[in-house]
Amino acid sequence: MILRMVWKSLVAHPVRTAVLGVGFGLGVSVMATLLGVGEVVLDQARSPKLAGGGDLLITGLNGPVSSARFVLARLQGQQGVGAASPRRRADLFVVGSDGRTTPITAHGGIPSLERAIGDPETSGVDAWVDRPGDERWASPDPSDVLRAMDRFHPVPDVPARAASWAEWLYFKGRAGDVQFYMTFLAGPTLPDGRRTAGVRFQLDRGGVVTSYAASEPLEEAALLRTAPDMTIGGARVRLEGMRYHITMDLPRMDNPARGRVTGEFYIDAVAGRSLTPIELRGAGGWVSGYTVPVMSGALSGGVVADGQQVSLSGTGYHDHNWGFWQGVSWRWGQVQHEGLSYVYGRVIPPADAADPERLPGFLVALGPDGPIGYATRVTIDETDVPGSNRPSRIVVSGRARDFDLRMEIDVESLIVNKGGALAAGPDFLQLRANYHVTGSVGGQQVDFRAPGAAETFRDGAGDRSGGASAPP
Repeated sequence: MILRMVWKSLVAHPVRTAVLGVGFGLGVSVMATLLGVGEVVLDQARSPKLAGGGDLLITGLNGPVSSARFVLARLQGQQGVGAASPRRRADLFVVGSDGRTTPITAHGGIPSLERAIGDPETSGVDAWVDRPGDERWASPDPSDVLRAMDRFHPVPDVPARAASWAEWLYFKGRAGDVQFYMTFLAGPTLPDGRRTAGVRFQLDRGGVVTSYAASEPLEEAALLRTAPDMTIGGARVRLEGMRYHITMDLPRMDNPARGRVTGEFYIDAVAGRSLTPIELRGAGGWVSGYTVPVMSGALSGGVVADGQQVSLSGTGYHDHNWGFWQGVSWRWGQVQHEGLSYVYGRVIPPADAADPERLPGFLVALGPDGPIGYATRVTIDETDVPGSNRPSRIVVSGRARDFDLRMEIDVESLIVNKGGALAAGPDFLQLRANYHVTGSVGGQQVDFRAPGAAETFRDGAGDRSGGASAPP
């Protein structure tokens, strides 16, 4: 039918049909050419050579690479990496004497590192030399990088959410049948400009939990200048090189007259065994941040709790969180085995900030030399004890390229913190659990059982309260 119509049109109007055919042909050829040119231009724009030399260009998903010095330190010395250089781009506007404005795109970098990766722009300018302070990038100090990851943040100017701002250092350790959680938390700003602050140490001895705590306001300027070094009441944390040193003298929460906990412990960080800072942002200025400076480190020390000596010698973990927490909950868990650390999590934002279904979870495996693999296609399924709102089993699975893990988590015991973690809401549950992890990471098979921890939320989980929260 179509061929018959074409033939009739050609016979009746041969010139018009020929011109129309040529026009269509030219249009198709021009479009194909433009698409080809566009693809070439896009490839060239992404070319590391055109960006300033080198063979590989690393960028962040949402802008600048977070904790760039950590990334640079991990790249330097890796097999096949001869040199690595940071680069920052900014838009400048030059205003002439005649008032005319000229836009300019400016690039900044470290001259010695730029030359090392073959940047043609800096190689011929002898006057471009490293300045004092550039060695922080040329040869990053692991302890300096660690401290930068663990810095505290000023409270964002979001009046509608300001009352729910909190930021905290969280330490967890396990030594045999003993497990502890410790939190140094700075909350919202007080009318006098100081920040509310509190510390809590939870000691779990075979499922019997005792909590100790204190609180006092902190000067914000000092907090932002010195953190993670901070002192709240009778508890103190200091980052000494690559070692976190925590001391405490705290009363019991339920009855200070009944006893207190005194002592100290250390958690040793390992260069590269960290999860870089991650920030989630939503509508109305909402933000939630998370980093893990110590995925797995040696734990040592001991405390005296209510007159009883407790040894703390095993494996420790430390993470750091910040953000607005009204209407927020999360799912989180962590386990260690044979020098590897595994962490899963998902933040559930308030309804006015983001669609919870569009925020992915994560499952990360980290080894002695850095991340082995991760997935953001993660499912977290929780099964409750029949007739209650307390979880008995959690199944976590994540899949990505060269990464396929499944965690079967059996809940051994829990601590219920009634009324939410940091703001009014569902009960916050801290779980002592046993993990069975199977699958493959980086081409290696994984199959082990180990004790670990997890956290979640439930409405009306029970009457047993651990007092103020110990966030993940």
